[in-house]
Amino acid sequence: MLLRDKVVIVSGIGPGLGQELALEAARQGAKVAMCARTATKLDDAEALIRSEGLDNAVLKVATDISDRKQCAELVAKTIAEFGRIDVLFNSAYNPGNFGPIAEADLDSWRDAMDVNFFGTMGLTLEVVPQMKKQGGGAIVMINTMVTRKPMPTQGGYGASKAALASATAHLALELGPDNIRVNSAYMGWMWGPSVEGYFQMNAEAGGPSVEEQKAAVAANIPLRRIPDDGDCAKAAVFLGSEYSRALTGAALDVNGGDFLPH
Repeated sequence: MLLRDKVVIVSGIGPGLGQELALEAARQGAKVAMCARTATKLDDAEALIRSEGLDNAVLKVATDISDRKQCAELVAKTIAEFGRIDVLFNSAYNPGNFGPIAEADLDSWRDAMDVNFFGTMGLTLEVVPQMKKQGGGAIVMINTMVTRKPMPTQGGYGASKAALASATAHLALELGPDNIRVNSAYMGWMWGPSVEGYFQMNAEAGGPSVEEQKAAVAANIPLRRIPDDGDCAKAAVFLGSEYSRALTGAALDVNGGDFLPH
């Protein structure tokens, strides 16, 4: 088990990647502290963990990470419950409004920035003192392929995540001497509730069927399939585990080859 007896925090619990991160962390033996703004999403994630017969310790804390005080409370409760924090998975995000930049609603960009950049950084800075105190830890930023391969209408979301990418590099540099690793998983298309719902919405609006849209996206991916969000979670868990102990400041592209750095 890659995370046996480790204490992890997963932000952004909900259907899709956040839930899958919590589940995979539990499968790998971790004690899991989960946060989301909606308490029912936390209950659903715990139910999913229990449905696999896993009895890992689970802490659920309703948290809006854009509020620094709530981030501090989440971290304090995790330390009080488990005594340490080994891994932070920063998965919470706000996609903002999709639309051409020339017609951008900058208030929507600010909302996305409050969660994707300032919220993620706030939660990260709250865990750093504990990780320094205990002699190290791992922070995993969930980033997006959009920052590396721009897509129309996603400029606000991409800009917020690009800011996070820059801060991540500086964090890796500055926290390395404290044995705190900071890495990023750049997710592309992920098959799960979010993408399926998006395709369904397009289909209901008179567009191609869900299967036709799925095939069109997969045709541009070398693996010829949209990666499942559960498989993407496994890649992020690798970055949080001791198997990646030689890595910090790394950018792992998790997209089936849709973006090929060279």
